[in-house]
Parts: sequence; structure tokens; C-alpha cells
Amino acid sequence: MPEPKKQVFDYLQNIGIEYEAIDHPPTPTIADVLLHWKGMDAVHCKNLFFRNHKGNQHYLVTFHYLQDLSIHSLEQMLKQGKLSFASAERMDRFLGVSPGSVSPFGLINDTSKHVVVYADENLLQYEKLSFHPNDNSCSVVIRTTDFIRFLTERGNRFSFIKLY
Repeated sequence: MPEPKKQVFDYLQNIGIEYEAIDHPPTPTIADVLLHWKGMDAVHCKNLFFRNHKGNQHYLVTFHYLQDLSIHSLEQMLKQGKLSFASAERMDRFLGVSPGSVSPFGLINDTSKHVVVYADENLLQYEKLSFHPNDNSCSVVIRTTDFIRFLTERGNRFSFIKLY
């Protein structure tokens, strides 16, 4: 299997999405990556991977890295009962990523289209967004319109919703 970054870069090129890649040391947390985002022309996104209480549905939630997320409010919106953070094993199985590297680009590994994506609607007001390319030693900047195109092309269910 190709390295995660190359797999993402190849995929984006194959579907005609332009991107800018910025290499940096591994950064498993937002606090770790802040120094490396200086000067980047994009809104940086936080990505959390959840499972429902039965463990039969998984959700990728994407939002501005400075925003707080009320998991309780998300549970009420989704009506799936209690949500839990997905385990490292589930991250690998459904997205092909490890903790600290969760990204919408992991959807390229979700061949069953199992994962449902919820992105905060506030992201739509920004021209560019950045994500890890399934590897936390790099950040990738794409246009928000291309992010929507990527999600549409992947075929996973997705919605932009108001996250609190």
C-alpha cells in the first residue's frame, strides 16, 4: 500500500483537485501543529471520528479548529444515542488512519461508504480549508468548493450542519 500522503496526493490529482502541501514534523494534536500553520492561507480543520452506541455507525465530524464541539448537542441532532470516540482499530478499519491523523481524506479508504460526514456549515464561508493527508506530518490546503467536490465524488453521505 502506498504511503498515506502519496495516496491522497494521487487521488486529488486524479480527480482534478489542486492542492498545496506543507510538510512539518508529526503533529498529533492541534496544539502541536499551530506553529507550522503560521502563514498558511486557509482555515484549519479539526476532525473527530465517532461511533454510535451500538457501534454499527461511524461519523466523521469536521469543524474549525478554534471551535468547541458539544458532543451532547451532536448526539441530540443525530438521534443515534450516546456517541463515543472511535478506537484506533476502527479508525484504521474504516478510514485507514491512526489517531492524530484523522481526516476527510481517509474516506478514500472507506470503500463501503460506511462513514457519514458532518461538517460545520460555518466552514462554507471560507475560501480554503486545510487537513492532514492521512498523515500528521503534513497539511494540505484545498479550496472549500473542492472539499465539497471531494465529498461528492467519494459517495459517502455528508451534510453541512450547524455545530455548537
